[in-house]
Amino acid sequence: MKQQYLETGKVVGTHGIAGELRVQPWCDTPAFLTRFKTLYTDRVGTAVSVLSARVHGNIVLLKLAGVTTIEQAERLRGAVLYINRADVQLPVGGWFVQDLLGCTVYDADTGAVLGTLKEVSKTGANDVWHVCNDRGEFLVPAIPDVIVEVDIDAQRVTLRPIKGIFDDAH
Repeated sequence: MKQQYLETGKVVGTHGIAGELRVQPWCDTPAFLTRFKTLYTDRVGTAVSVLSARVHGNIVLLKLAGVTTIEQAERLRGAVLYINRADVQLPVGGWFVQDLLGCTVYDADTGAVLGTLKEVSKTGANDVWHVCNDRGEFLVPAIPDVIVEVDIDAQRVTLRPIKGIFDDAH
């Protein structure tokens, strides 16, 4: 089931004395997080206005309404921030990582169930999908040669696995 509010980052510290937050982004790029005028502090939609946001290395420096002191900012350390999926226009064929989690993974050639997509790791060159079944966890490169189809609404991912990932038969 698609969640309305999606995890997008975590407050990892403060910046300066005026309540600015250091946020570790959980999105494709830190710049993505700077596009939002409203963020949420939970999955039920408790909104907070973003006064400013800028990329600083691999983090985002964020100023939220109502957070004006270092003490107020420090109380938010460890907080997870969310975006509303309605605030994002994904490109055609795009998806949120969180929507992939829990999808059933199928073999494009045989139709066999390969497992369930449990985790996505960022590796630099490409994402790696963690597919789990009763035999263990298998790491699948999320590249066009492997990913045949993603149907989020059907909770279905179809792959053409590289030989040796699941067994020697591929």
